[in-house]
Amino acid sequence: MGTVMVAQLKLGDKIGEDVLTPLGGVLFHKGTVITARDMEILQAFLVTSVTVESSFSELQTEEAAEDKGSANFAAKTPASPLLQEYATMVEVLRKVHNTYVTGQGLPVMDIRSQLDKLLQHIKSYNVLTFNPGVVQERDYLLHNSVASALTSYLIAQWVGLPQKDWMQVALAGLLKDIGNVRIDRSILNKPSNLTEVELEEMKRHTVHGYQLLKNVAALNEGVKLAALQHHEKIDGSGYPLGIDASKIHTYAKIVSIADIFHAMTLNRSYRKAESPYLVLEQVQRDAFGKLDPSYVRTFIERVTQFHNGTLVRLSDERIGEIVFSDNNHPTRPWVSVNGQIVNLITERQLHIKEVMR
Repeated sequence: MGTVMVAQLKLGDKIGEDVLTPLGGVLFHKGTVITARDMEILQAFLVTSVTVESSFSELQTEEAAEDKGSANFAAKTPASPLLQEYATMVEVLRKVHNTYVTGQGLPVMDIRSQLDKLLQHIKSYNVLTFNPGVVQERDYLLHNSVASALTSYLIAQWVGLPQKDWMQVALAGLLKDIGNVRIDRSILNKPSNLTEVELEEMKRHTVHGYQLLKNVAALNEGVKLAALQHHEKIDGSGYPLGIDASKIHTYAKIVSIADIFHAMTLNRSYRKAESPYLVLEQVQRDAFGKLDPSYVRTFIERVTQFHNGTLVRLSDERIGEIVFSDNNHPTRPWVSVNGQIVNLITERQLHIKEVMR
């Protein structure tokens, strides 16, 4: 163990003592293995030196002693249990889509079993920071559905639904777009704007979804109605039926929030994900006449409940730490950047681009 200048740090070096921010928050805990992003954070906070427990070369030697076949420490770093189960859920859902295409029934037990495994890691899931990586265009609907299942599960808890509903709401998020198996692939994967006729056909995925699920006894009516209603708006301007808030099922109101959020924040092959904070502000605006306002308020309050000291990147690329959050403006906290307070409530030209740690 020894002190190393940040300029001499190497990727894979292991921190030997906690590294603190100028305000006393923990920038990195002891044992952190340095990544490229971590180097960027150290430089942003003007940290000049850190205590290193072991170097990358030493870690490689330890790895080699345990597994002589390994030559790359980074490549051996496993995905988190959450990401592993998430990836498996995506593949299960892919098989479900293929099953319906070939005219077979819904493998409910397989779906529930894997969803249950995924939800066992829900405490590791953070709506704003979860990142499944770059999503290929052909897999976008799968990722949107799995992420929506996780987020819908949390929203169901946050808005006070009974525990018996939580899994069903997650299933509603997972299966909301199942009707797309009946939509022509050329329309689903069209890179340019849809024609009016194509758009009307696309909208029919809601009806197709309900028809596919309506006779599945293992799913409750809320799951089926969520597939039908998740594009309805509380002012009656949605589709396919143009019903208002009084007729939209609770599950559909929850799933629509998750669906919109993940549609804009997933990192796709042709488009970078939008800032989750900007998306939250968009969702907040949509609460007026489009989404259930009480559910939106609860959702935004809960996902922005970060502790002071959370590291964020601003839209001008500066990195700082959250030092104060105003309950009336949850998406616009105060951020300390090298000792200077940036009040995002008043500095509207800036926003949080990324939650880093």
